[in-house]
Amino acid sequence: MKILFLSAWFPYPANNGSKLRIFNLLRGLSQTHEVILISFSDQPDPDTTELNKICSAVHIVPWEEKQLSSVNKLIARFSSTPISFLQTHSQQMVDQIANALGHHEIDLVIASQIKTASYGKYFRGLPALFEEIELGVMYGEYVDAKSWFNRIRYGLTWFKHKRFLKELMKSYDFCSFASTEEKQLFHTHVPWPDVKSKVIPNGVDVNQYVSYHDEVKPNSLIYTGAFGFYSNYEAMVWFVGEVLPLIQQQIPDVTLIITGDHKNLPLPRNSAVTQTGFVEDIRPLVAKTQVSIAPLLTGGGTRLKILEAMALKTAVVATSKGAQGLDAESGLQCLIADSPAEFSAAVVKLLKDDEQRRLLEENGFRLAKSTYDWSAILPKFEEIIQCITK
Repeated sequence: MKILFLSAWFPYPANNGSKLRIFNLLRGLSQTHEVILISFSDQPDPDTTELNKICSAVHIVPWEEKQLSSVNKLIARFSSTPISFLQTHSQQMVDQIANALGHHEIDLVIASQIKTASYGKYFRGLPALFEEIELGVMYGEYVDAKSWFNRIRYGLTWFKHKRFLKELMKSYDFCSFASTEEKQLFHTHVPWPDVKSKVIPNGVDVNQYVSYHDEVKPNSLIYTGAFGFYSNYEAMVWFVGEVLPLIQQQIPDVTLIITGDHKNLPLPRNSAVTQTGFVEDIRPLVAKTQVSIAPLLTGGGTRLKILEAMALKTAVVATSKGAQGLDAESGLQCLIADSPAEFSAAVVKLLKDDEQRRLLEENGFRLAKSTYDWSAILPKFEEIIQCITK
């Protein structure tokens, strides 16, 4: 089968959750199908060497965000299309899609995330999959808004986004989600009876992690997440400000490493915290850490940072939101805690209790391998393709 795959992220190097998902899907699809990739990229002239090994063709479209004039912004307020899509609409992407459909007998179009799914009307009625619909972040901003101003502001954005998404679904035969929670949110707020759907969780290639075992540094914590995603920054403000001081009362020499571009955003002052900035490969850092934390308060999807820690046999403490979308049980594969007192107590327990920590490490690794390894996930994705094209 010949598949046209549209990506909102240039998927190599696969150094964030979205890129990891896309790269592994491309690699899996290429085993049995011919894949043509059209990808946005925010970097000039990205290296396509690795992608050319798995795709029959790779086409790059520069990611651009146009500045609208005051008049056009006012007009955009009354458009059915959210302003962010008006600012980023790319004629180059439209042309690349037309060129691919004109030169190849495409059997299926896969649009990864809404930034490329918004081009569905250019697919000429071909069978199409909207891969990974995510609504959790935007819905969370609306329902968690504290002030009446933000409640109205985010409410209008949420309403417009839902209406836009419902219109997009006319171009798609099937859609996928990274978690059950995302699927339920979609079917509750964007009911669309004619489209089929399935949960395809995020995953890890466990074989790429098993060799990264190292001597563990005592009383060490790690958080992997760039602050360009607000949920990561919010999580660290909460943890460093409210949770870490409670841990330090019992374990004064505890240390915390935060990886990822921190965007010069401030955190509460604490000498135990080291911010590394962007790290090309986080696996060696996670492997030598006692506990990986995921104190997320907002967001959606499946937490790849947790799956990566489990694949590296590093124990995990997460909030309920942080562990959302994972088939993990607190006390068995990880510890889940939501208040500062509970979260700090869970971390302290694992730093002090070697037996409990090792139990979570082993159980977490087994869960990652049995349920979230790409070898277990890709057959489910193939079922979607066969359902659409049969």
